[in-house]
Amino acid sequence: MLSTDQIGRQVETPASPQRIISLVPSQTELLHDLGLGERVVGITKFCVHPEAWFRTKTRVGGTKKVDLEKVRGLKPDLIIGNKEENDKSDIETLAMEYPVWISDVRDLPSALDMIRRVGELTGTSPKAEPLAQAIGSAFASLGNLEPGCSVAYLIWRGPYMVAGGDTFVNDLLNRCGLTNVFADRIDRYPEITARELAAADPELILLSSEPYPFAEKHFSEFNMICPGTPVRIVDGELFSWYGSRLLRSAEYFSGRLFV
Repeated sequence: MLSTDQIGRQVETPASPQRIISLVPSQTELLHDLGLGERVVGITKFCVHPEAWFRTKTRVGGTKKVDLEKVRGLKPDLIIGNKEENDKSDIETLAMEYPVWISDVRDLPSALDMIRRVGELTGTSPKAEPLAQAIGSAFASLGNLEPGCSVAYLIWRGPYMVAGGDTFVNDLLNRCGLTNVFADRIDRYPEITARELAAADPELILLSSEPYPFAEKHFSEFNMICPGTPVRIVDGELFSWYGSRLLRSAEYFSGRLFV
């Protein structure tokens, strides 16, 4: 079967792949929720959901450093990765030996497109299509929120890094009615200084729970940089995992627990 991935590559895949490796945590969870079970033979060390898979599936390294020999040992007939999360050289090497399908998710519509395409790719469209529709409906129920409160969304510390404009996180911030003060940066995840954060003067600072494990102990650090600005910890998975977890994201955003 000839499939087109989200970066426009033509990929020859089996009509019903039986030995799938996922190189992206959010897409691993999606494969589970599509009912692929034993057909998924390999995941990364960051694929923590579902927990049962994390404990029992073979781990083929990380998202940025794939153990190529472990992959070869699993003899996959389909590898599913992502343009942003996986190392380009790893993907190019694997694509010479196996069918490698790559997603490129930068907003909610492309996430829904990915879910539908993975359903077609794995023969699980009867589950993927209703899932995509449910996620779309859940976000639509948030209403047409007007951009209001300005925010800085921190993903890393030492150095500070934030979500820029051309990111999935930025799209979800906008859908929450929030305006990203670093949306105009050229880099997708720019490094910033404390002085730049202070100059941006956000009305709210959001500290993501991943990839850096921000916690309340970091509040005072940001209170020093932006005195008087509220600081909140947010669930990073619900802002950046673009698979089936998006159903939970819509519910989380509707509560606006982070404002």
